[in-house]
Amino acid sequence: MADDVYEGDRIEITVGAPAHGGHCVARLDGPHGRVVFVRHALPGERVTAEITEIHRSYLRADAVEIHEPSPDRVAAPCAFAHPGGCGGCDLQHVSAEAQLDWKTAVVREQLSRLAHIPDEDQEQFFVRVEPLPGGLLGWRTRIRYAVDAADRAGLLQHRSHQVVDVDRCLIAHPAIQELDLLARTWPASSSLQVTASGAGDVVVLERPAVPSDGPGAVSGSGSVSGSGVSDVSGVFGASGDDDLAEAPASGLVHLAGPTTVTETVGDRSWSLRPESFWQVHPAAAATLTDAVLTMLDPRPGEISWDLYGGAGLFAAALATRTGARTTIVESSPPGVAAARTGLADLPTVEVVEAKVETALTRRRITAPVDLVVLDPPRAGAGPRVVRDVIAAAPRAVAYVACDPAALARDLATFRKAGWRVAELRAFDCFPMTQHVECVALLLPH
Repeated sequence: MADDVYEGDRIEITVGAPAHGGHCVARLDGPHGRVVFVRHALPGERVTAEITEIHRSYLRADAVEIHEPSPDRVAAPCAFAHPGGCGGCDLQHVSAEAQLDWKTAVVREQLSRLAHIPDEDQEQFFVRVEPLPGGLLGWRTRIRYAVDAADRAGLLQHRSHQVVDVDRCLIAHPAIQELDLLARTWPASSSLQVTASGAGDVVVLERPAVPSDGPGAVSGSGSVSGSGVSDVSGVFGASGDDDLAEAPASGLVHLAGPTTVTETVGDRSWSLRPESFWQVHPAAAATLTDAVLTMLDPRPGEISWDLYGGAGLFAAALATRTGARTTIVESSPPGVAAARTGLADLPTVEVVEAKVETALTRRRITAPVDLVVLDPPRAGAGPRVVRDVIAAAPRAVAYVACDPAALARDLATFRKAGWRVAELRAFDCFPMTQHVECVALLLPH
């Protein structure tokens, strides 16, 4: 049967366990058949699935009819969270508790399959994904809207450049939802990027559809209505990626709001360019900082590295505890600038502007070091960086990861070198989506 399946065909199938990527695993023609990754389904459901992609060893599909629904299935609050609709949320059809179960199962499966840690060993250091305060909706403080051929802003379909015309994104921060961006046309734009900071700053950036002749050549295309947003004439800023992470300083027009935003954790505030990286959930930065500090238990006089340090979130907490030399390594100029400004009152902190692998191999930073925080991008740190960290012989490493597969691969490298995972906590920093944030404590044997 599998050889005769074509894109657009519909098949009736029983869905299995969730897998990394926001789908469940099923098989055509029994337990040894071809793998089908099914979105919009839940484990145990009998569904009709429409084939969306055909690959040599697997298929992708959307559940379009639910014949035997799971008790964990709920009605999606968003009208655009359905097959062929917006691809931003993977789990709107899943109850709140079941979303935590789903993500827990995915983390465990990645640790077992890629880090080679048996389930019984995982019981010693990992229990369950923890929710963050604030509920499932209205949490996302940074968002990008794509602009379609009709000049309307919207969100992308799953694994597609097709723009879905939406009237509201329910996981966006309320201050973002109040803006009139989705009710207007944007003939000069290819995308819009919006930031709502914890201090109440709201900033709108536009990426022009046609490149300009240079910085300052294009001004904002009009006022933006909404709470906390004023009409601001734009100049070229910086371009972010799909997750609004750090990006080169060119390509964006500043449409509205202040030129910097303020984020605060504890008694410390950072002034950031709006396209700079910061955790998108309002409670995430403080939650992750607390986890890192609890795991590392920094002691007075201990030397620390904060690798992929961004604005210095973890470095600030470590330096305050240890009172000793703390080095941030960050390659993005906006992150470096934010760290140098935000941590200027901490004389023991040094900010090194470099890629982490370069700083380690070219001895921009050198041992001895007691504590290391690794907070790499989605692809992970990689074997080279992990081996260099191990060679520095720290007392402990806290690994902060936004992708459980990348984390598991790097944990395998640590374990092969004789290190052990002493603790792992996972947090639902991205409700309604398949993403999960983990913090792992690694110790030498």
